[in-house]
Amino acid sequence: MTLLLSGTAPTSIAERVPMAADCQKEPYAAIPDIIWIMVKRGQPRLRRPHGRWSLVLLSPVILTAVIAGLAYATPPDMAFSRILPAAPALAAAMWPVLPTVALGTVCFLLMIGLSLVFPGLGAWYTVAGIVAVTVAAAYGSHVRLQREKSLFQVRLVADAAQQVVLSPMPRCFGGMEIESLYLAAAAEARIGGDFYEVADTRFGVRLLIGDVRGKGLPAVGAAATVVNSFREAAYDEPDLGGIARRLEASSTRYSAAFPPEDLMERFTTAVLVEIPYEDGLIRILNCGHPPPLLLTREGLRILSPTSPSPLLNLADLIGDHYTIDTFGLARGDQLLLYTDGVTEARDRDGEFFPLADWMRQRTPVRPRELLDGLHRDLLRYSGGGLDDDIAALAVRLREKPDPLDEQRAQPV
Repeated sequence: MTLLLSGTAPTSIAERVPMAADCQKEPYAAIPDIIWIMVKRGQPRLRRPHGRWSLVLLSPVILTAVIAGLAYATPPDMAFSRILPAAPALAAAMWPVLPTVALGTVCFLLMIGLSLVFPGLGAWYTVAGIVAVTVAAAYGSHVRLQREKSLFQVRLVADAAQQVVLSPMPRCFGGMEIESLYLAAAAEARIGGDFYEVADTRFGVRLLIGDVRGKGLPAVGAAATVVNSFREAAYDEPDLGGIARRLEASSTRYSAAFPPEDLMERFTTAVLVEIPYEDGLIRILNCGHPPPLLLTREGLRILSPTSPSPLLNLADLIGDHYTIDTFGLARGDQLLLYTDGVTEARDRDGEFFPLADWMRQRTPVRPRELLDGLHRDLLRYSGGGLDDDIAALAVRLREKPDPLDEQRAQPV
C-alpha cells in the first residue's frame, strides 16, 4: 500500500468536517495545494485551486503573446520568433492534451504570419520546430495526466487508511474539547508510525497516543493494530491496565508474523489517559512514552510516571506490571499529549525543540489554536524539515460547565 502526501512542507491531516456550535473550528488552511480532488458522478477529477494558480495557468498564453510581440516589434535579425516552441512545451506541464495542441497550432499560425511580414525570417525551420515540440508536448501532457490520475487513486487509498488509523478530529465530550495534529516525516507518506485515538466510554474519556518504532509506511500496520485494539478495549476494560494488556496481546500477535530475531526491534511506546467526568482527576499509564504536559493556572506540570511500565510488545521479556498515576485536573487546564518527534525536532545547530519551555509561554487558548501554534513553530524551528513523524493531542476542560454534560456528545 502506498500513501501520498504532497511534496510541500509537512501538513497536518485534520479533517474539514462540520462541527457542533461549541466546538467549531476554522477552515483548515493546511490542505495540500498541489492537486485538489473532486469526485463527480463516480469519476475522479483533478482540479487546480484558484488564486495564485490562475496566473500560472495562463503563463503559456502570456509567453506566446510576449514572444509574438517582440518578434513583430524588433528587427528580424534578433529572431525572437525562434523561441515560440517554448510556449507549447510550457503548456504541457500544466494543461491537458487538447489545449496544448491548440496552443501549438496558434504558435504555428503566428509563425506563418510572421514569415509573411518578414519574408527573410527563415521561418520554416521554426515552424518545423513548433510542430515537433507540440507533438512531444501533447504526449508529455498525456503522460502527466495519467500520473495525476494514478496519484488521485493513491490519495483515495491514503484517505481510507487515514480513517482506519486516525479518527477525524475535533471531538467534543461535554465540557472537554479535543483536537489533534499529525505530521508525517516521510515525503510521500500520508500516515506513518505515530497514532492516536479518543473514546467516550462509561468510565470517562479515554485517550491513546503512541509511536511505533520506525517511521513511514512500514510502521502503519503496527499502528493500525494497536489503534483497533484500543477501540475495542477502551469500552470494555474497567481500568487502564486492562487496556494495556489488550494492546500488548494484539501487538504480540501482529509481531508473530515477523522473524523472532526482530522482536526487540518491533516495539511501541504509548500513553493511555482516562479523564472521568465527575472526579476532577486524570489517570495516566505510560508505556515508555514522553510524559504528557499539563498547563494549569499555577504553571506547567510534567506528568512523569512514578514507575515505568513496559513498552508494548516487550511485556513477555520484561514483565507486564503496569503503573497507573493519578493527577488533579481542573476546568481551564490544558493537557498536551505528543510523540517524541515533537521534542526531537532540531534546529540548524542540532538543538532539540524546547517543548516544555514553549508550553510554559502559552496562555489558555482553545486546543485548535494551541496545536496550530505548535505546528507553525515546529516548522519554523526545524526549517521546514522533519526527521520523524509527529502526533499530538490537545485536551482542554472548558471554564464553564456545558449544560449538556449529561448527554455525551459523539464525534461529528
